Amino acid sequence: MKSEYELSLKDYIAIIKDRALLLGVTIVVILAISVAVALSVPPLYQSTGTILVESQQISPELVSANNSSFADERIEVIRQRVMTRDNLLRIIDKYQLFADKGRQFSESDKIDQMRNTIVVNTLSTFVKGRGETTVAFNVSFEHKRPEVAQEVANELVTLFLNENVKQRTERATETTEFLTQEANKLGAELATLENQLADFKQAHANTLPENQALRMSMLSRAELEFREIDRDYKAAQEELRYLEVELSAANAGVTSKADGSRGGAADLPQDLPSLKAEYARLLTTYTEAHPDVIAVKRKIDALQAAGGGPKASSGVSLEVARARTKIGAAQQRIASLVEQKRQLSAKIEGYEAEILEAPQVERGLVTLMRDHDNARKKYEEIRAKEMGAKITESLEQENKAERFVLLEPPLLPEKPVKPNRKKIVALGAVLAPAGGAALVMLMEMLNQRVRGVGALESVVGKRVLVAVPFIATQAELAKRRRWRVLAVLAALALVAIMLLMVHLFYMPLDLLLYKAMARFE
Repeated sequence: MKSEYELSLKDYIAIIKDRALLLGVTIVVILAISVAVALSVPPLYQSTGTILVESQQISPELVSANNSSFADERIEVIRQRVMTRDNLLRIIDKYQLFADKGRQFSESDKIDQMRNTIVVNTLSTFVKGRGETTVAFNVSFEHKRPEVAQEVANELVTLFLNENVKQRTERATETTEFLTQEANKLGAELATLENQLADFKQAHANTLPENQALRMSMLSRAELEFREIDRDYKAAQEELRYLEVELSAANAGVTSKADGSRGGAADLPQDLPSLKAEYARLLTTYTEAHPDVIAVKRKIDALQAAGGGPKASSGVSLEVARARTKIGAAQQRIASLVEQKRQLSAKIEGYEAEILEAPQVERGLVTLMRDHDNARKKYEEIRAKEMGAKITESLEQENKAERFVLLEPPLLPEKPVKPNRKKIVALGAVLAPAGGAALVMLMEMLNQRVRGVGALESVVGKRVLVAVPFIATQAELAKRRRWRVLAVLAALALVAIMLLMVHLFYMPLDLLLYKAMARFE
């Protein structure tokens, strides 16, 4: 019965013996290729400069810089500015980079390769209260010539330092200019509001809220004065009515004698010398416009016109004249009081109108004052920011704010960073046996050879009675000896190659032997 046959360990050993030459050649070829690749790839040298992100020199509690941002953000912005097309083309032309490939690559390709060879790595640390903080960063450049790598790295480090100073100074200057312009605009707006406020106060000087108490006091005083004048006006009207009654009595020939409470002009003497003496006495006390003085003056004129004697005029005529004089004086007094009342009424109405207008004026004044206060606060705030921006600008110009400091300049590289020849050879050493084994397995899969009794039984489906062993001839034995010698020589060559690779790419053999012996001493 036909069954599936599985290869045994002896079969695998037989396969290896049969394919030993192929396996050895494959391993040697793959190792040789890996060594050739490791030796043929041109070396690349890397020169690195370290730039320290130094904090502000002056304590932030004393002087606070407004031009602050995250170091990672500033480094990235500066990197983009440094790695512009113009800067990279200038460096490429200056150091003749990619000169051997000038015919094969365009300017864009050169710039892309240049950007790929520039490496910027940030160095961060944990700071209590601030978290992960960038304290420094490395700027590296790779080239096949170490001196060129160092020169270009120096150029890039210089560009980073200069660009940082330029960027921070420009930002501080632009901030100061912007705040100055805004402060000037707010100052002009504040001046306009102050002028409007002054014009409003001048236009409503009598109705301002702060004068409300004064206007109330003036209104009370005017009302009190009006009541006094009104009382005098009523008294003057009563006196006028009394004088009119007295005039009527004088015209009727009845002489009314004044009682003790009404003395003065009613008891005047009737002769001319006595009247003149009385007139002189009254002038020492009153003015010529006083009613008593006027009454005496009229009597003197009447007596002089009649001949100067008491007999020239009758007592009735004197009484009439005196009554008319008093009536005229009373009418003048009433007219004066009426005019005073009219003036006081106008004043009272004006005061009342101003008092009623005060709330509207106060509302407009409050609006103007609010706008003025808001504008003043904005102006003071922007001026304070302007002063802070000027201080920041001074810090940046004097290089006292946060800055980039060259901590370690780019050095001339001693060893290449690429390629890693050890890894290439190690990879070849791993791939060599794997590749040889894969090739042997492929050859066995393509070969339909039957190996051993078990394989034959699985193919024919019958039991094998007798197996005749292989009998080698003298020629075959000699051939096997030659192959063994060749295998030994190949193994020795392989060991020699391995020792050579160790000597060249890892460590000199004498130094390795010295270290090995030192471990056992």
